[in-house]
Formats: sequence, structure tokens, C-alpha cells
Amino acid sequence: MKEHIPRKPIPLMVTVYRKIFPDVNKELNGWKKRAEQIPDEELRTQALASIESKTFHCEGGGIYALLAKEKRLEAIRFIVAYQTISDYLDNLCDRSTSLDPQDFEWLHQSMLDALTPGEPVKNYYAYRQEQNDDGYLQQLVRTCQQMVDKIDRYKNLRPYLIQLASLYRDLQVHKHVKQEERISRLTNWFHSYQEQCPDLRWYEFSACTGSTLGVFCLVSYGLNGKSSSELAKVIYQGYFPYLQGLHIMLDYYIDQKEDANEGDLNFCSFYSNAEELENRFLYIYKQTGKHIHSIPNRSFHQMVQKGLVGLYLADQKVKQVKNGNEFVKKLLNAAGSKAKFFYVNTKLYHKVKPALLRK
Repeated sequence: MKEHIPRKPIPLMVTVYRKIFPDVNKELNGWKKRAEQIPDEELRTQALASIESKTFHCEGGGIYALLAKEKRLEAIRFIVAYQTISDYLDNLCDRSTSLDPQDFEWLHQSMLDALTPGEPVKNYYAYRQEQNDDGYLQQLVRTCQQMVDKIDRYKNLRPYLIQLASLYRDLQVHKHVKQEERISRLTNWFHSYQEQCPDLRWYEFSACTGSTLGVFCLVSYGLNGKSSSELAKVIYQGYFPYLQGLHIMLDYYIDQKEDANEGDLNFCSFYSNAEELENRFLYIYKQTGKHIHSIPNRSFHQMVQKGLVGLYLADQKVKQVKNGNEFVKKLLNAAGSKAKFFYVNTKLYHKVKPALLRK
């Protein structure tokens, strides 16, 4: 039976609940059992915490598996493994026993190796005290390699994937070093890309590099046999910088109080006032709509754009943000009825999910 890519919100969510979320959670449960076997206490704690607290990252990313059609399960396997690497390393760096940029860079080398079939796995903990994860991170890398190795003409996609992964790695290095070095490192980094993104501020550009959505999109299309250089370029330009920026700026928006409490860098804190923040979010949202226009299955990518708005603004953490209700109303009104549908849908899902998990 041929798989179809939904073009409207209700069929999309029906497919997501019936096919995507169950398969994503099945994959995650496998990695959770694997993480429970990690000998080092700190590595085990962070691996399990990343799965427990960030399941929705894999669930959301799993939607891209629909683009792989008949190869949906392979796409889910890649997306869950790759996102689990991202979330695990984010936990390790956020709650790190290290402030060594070389440590952060080498940990994130795993995300580039994961996109390079045949590349030998390494000791990604070489520059930190904790060492023994019983091969957990290496197994995640190999799983990703095995999935992308199934893509015909993968060489056409790989330069764009490596570019996205390299930007992601650089962000993680600069934002996790000593607090007094973070802003100077990030602004200097931005200067080398400023000509490519002249309308963005340094903190907005940084946010644009922190998303894995472009990687998921490219790999899912590739598994479906769509791996031309022309398509890869269209996807890259459609997702970076704006759609990825919208994704991560929304993530930072809802995490403002949590990041303040933990002393973590939050890019929303650099706006001078609430009005400026709202205006810039609206600008990035509108630019996103213009740039995804040329990607095949346009209605799917438009639903992703609106779904991100609905998904994040429905989060309970919005209540902790000053003037959060006003911001929600303005952005939802700008995003329209489909975003409001995803907003309500997410609210309902949060209510029923605990009961579903008990079954």
C-alpha cells in the first residue's frame, strides 16, 4: 500500500497519532533500555534525563518521516537516533563537569560522523572525565550511519547535511563555555556569516543554527529516493536560516524562566523590550513562509511552520513568561487558523497523553 503525505492538518494529526508517535516511542524505549546499562553514573543520568524530558523533540521530528513514505520506519530510526544524540549532548554540556571547548567540539563530532557512512566511530569523551558509556553514543552514531547509507546518491545531500551539523556543533561549543566568554565567541562567529544573513542579529543567527529540522527533512527525502543536488539546495535554503530560527527561538521563548534559574544563555533575553521581541518573531515567521514556498510538498512544510507555533505556544511553560498570554495571541493571530488548530490539538494531547501511556 502506497504511503501518502498528508496535505491538511486533521489527516496529518491522525497519521501522526496512529503511525508516527507509536513508532517513535518504540524506538525511544529501545534507547532508554540501552541507556539504563551505561556504567558511568553521570553519563547514565544525563542519557536517561534527555530521553525522559525531551521525548517531544523526537515525536515532533518524527513527523518528517512521512516524507520518506515507504521508508518511514528507516527515517524514524534515523531521526530518533540523531535527535537522541543531540538531546543527550545538550544535557551533558548544559549540566557539564567540563567547560572545555575542545570537549564540547569532540562530543559533537559524533553528529558529523553520524552523517558519514563508513567513518570510524571515536572516543567522543576523550577530553572529559566521564568515559564509560558502554558504547551508547557510538551505537547511536552507527545507527544513523546505517540509515543514511541506504540513500541513493547520498553524496548530493551530504555537503548540506555536514554544513548544518557543523553550524550546530559550533553553536554548542560557543554557548557552553565559561559564561564570560560566550557572547564574545558567538558575536565573533556571527561576523563570519553576517554577509549571508544581513537581516539577522547575532543571537537570531545563533538560534537558526541550533535546529535539527533541516537534517531530518533532507534525510527523509533522501530515503524516499529524492536526493538530487538541486532539491538539496532548495531544502537547505528553505530551512536555513528562517524555519530553523523560528523553531529554536520558540524553544528559547518558552524556556526563559528555566534558563534564568539555571544560568543558561537564552537568546530571547537580548531583545530590549517585549515589543521588539514580538516584532522580530513576526518577521522571522513571515520570512519562513517565503522561503519554504519552493520546496516540494509545500503544504506539508507550511503545516510544519504553523505546527511549530501551535506546539510551542501550547506548552505550560508559557505561563511562566512575562506577558506570555499577549504574545501567544499576537503570534497565533498572525499564523492563522491552522496554527490555532495545532495549538488546541497540542493542549488536548498534553491532557490525554498520561492516560495513553498508562495503557
